[in-house]
Amino acid sequence: MLKRAVLILLSTLSGVTPAAGASLAIVNVHVIPMTGDTVLRSQTVLVEDDRILAIGDVDDVPVPKDIDVVDGTDRYLMPGLFEMHGHVTGTGDDELERLFNLFLANGVTTVRGMLGRPAHLALREDIAAGRVRGPQLITSGPSFNGNSVAGVDMARRMVEAQHAAGYDFLKIHPGLSRDEFDAIADTANALGIPFAGHVPASVGIAGALDKGMATIDHLDGYMAALSPANADSSGGYGGFFGVMLAGQADESRIAEVVRDTVESGVANVPTESLFEQLVNDVAPIDYGSRPEMQYMPAATVTQWVTAKEQTIGERGFDPEIAARAIELRRRLIRELHLAGAVLLLGSDAPQVFNVPGFSLHHELEFLVEAGLSPYAALYTGTVAPARFLELDKGTIEVGKIADLALLDDNPLEDIANSRRVHGVLVAGRWADSASLLEALR
Repeated sequence: MLKRAVLILLSTLSGVTPAAGASLAIVNVHVIPMTGDTVLRSQTVLVEDDRILAIGDVDDVPVPKDIDVVDGTDRYLMPGLFEMHGHVTGTGDDELERLFNLFLANGVTTVRGMLGRPAHLALREDIAAGRVRGPQLITSGPSFNGNSVAGVDMARRMVEAQHAAGYDFLKIHPGLSRDEFDAIADTANALGIPFAGHVPASVGIAGALDKGMATIDHLDGYMAALSPANADSSGGYGGFFGVMLAGQADESRIAEVVRDTVESGVANVPTESLFEQLVNDVAPIDYGSRPEMQYMPAATVTQWVTAKEQTIGERGFDPEIAARAIELRRRLIRELHLAGAVLLLGSDAPQVFNVPGFSLHHELEFLVEAGLSPYAALYTGTVAPARFLELDKGTIEVGKIADLALLDDNPLEDIANSRRVHGVLVAGRWADSASLLEALR
């Protein structure tokens, strides 16, 4: 009775009506609300079902009896992270547990699956209903690419079928003709289903921006867009996302392509960790020896090491041009941010050296190295994707969905602290990070 009275009082003050269900309190915690570059010190946060019920000074917010309490002393509470370019690689129970535990243990509470399949539609609903423990899943349908699409009529039919099936968006891969891409884009726009992913060479950045892609991932096509007008960027050895095109790139074109991106409203998911780790001068074995590799099959790690060895050993690869490509991409990320373009956090996990969850913290560090502040980098993984997907989370405010990550130190002071995850709340359900990882060992 006392519990209910206190919750009703707090709800009245905050304008939220309490719902039945388990309650939880995080006590004496420093809150990073992401409504600004600030920290609210020594707070108590009450959660009822999947919503934040109350936030206030630890001395002012009473904790109801008989509820779960998490000690937040000397810890920092921030919104859960979004992985905006992830992959659900299987649907078996063991595979899903491994994948989802890795995401959750790293504070990742939402994943945009970039290569969907029919089974993911049921999985999305099972997660939403609490039958499967995992991050909220936003899923594409099967890929649109040069092998899966044969002509404009087929392209239109595939869009209509995936829209009818209930996928959240369409995934674009390379190999499409310009006519096929336009048919996909026009049909998708008419039906109101977003399309996202790669920029086919036949389309280019200008065509993708003109058709209103929801997101361009990997900064795909931007290096070609920086090539001089008289350069043949479609021929020769371009390499991984145009890495070798950096040798002919014209930096003065960055301002124009940034302006066009901002005006189009198209968002970018840079996946800079994927790019830099594959083409930079760090020895492949050094990445393959990271502590988080213990959570991946040994054969997979070996494949990743081999992939980098093959990339940097390929005929036509030039380490100096690759270094220039990294600098150009970092400048492009920085200029997009400064111009107000939408940047969304994503790492393409699991992919080469990108262990799910862990890789998103590497991505944050790469964004800071590109020139973003820790707050701005975190914004790309919290506020920005929540707004982009129109989800009621991404900040810590009364009434928002309680997708939260509890950290052992302040990521606004050092972005590396984002990886110090003590535990996570997914729709108000608490999970201890160490326990999630221990289950995988």
